[in-house]
Amino acid sequence: MPVVAQRSPISKSLWAGRVVSALVVLMLLADSFAKIMKATSVLKAQAELGFPDSLTVGIGYVLFVCTCIYATPRTRILGAILLTGYLGGAVAVKLRIGDSFFGQVLFPVYIGVMVWGGLFLREDRLRGLIPLLVHRPARWTRR
Repeated sequence: MPVVAQRSPISKSLWAGRVVSALVVLMLLADSFAKIMKATSVLKAQAELGFPDSLTVGIGYVLFVCTCIYATPRTRILGAILLTGYLGGAVAVKLRIGDSFFGQVLFPVYIGVMVWGGLFLREDRLRGLIPLLVHRPARWTRR
């Protein structure tokens, strides 16, 4: 009798984590390319934040490298840590210029939550370290 290889089912949380992480990567890559290419809207926004045009490309490359590290499976946790630092700097800059709290200041925080949320949904080791979802023991299940 031939042996048939069975695929293990991929959980819904793994797929949800992949989708959330892919959205984050696409958004951050788009932002980094806009900075690297010195898009007019980016230069205007950087000027409003108090950054000279000469820093825009460097910031874009930093974001690009951090995003690539996050998108690489072996280094995704390091990438999440680096992106957290990058987004924390964005929050500090937005606070410094007095942007609206819920509209502008917290936007990098929302992206950071998506970075870690996507990683949390697809990384078993992280779920072991941060037990946000509590599973009820089998004896407590309804009958």
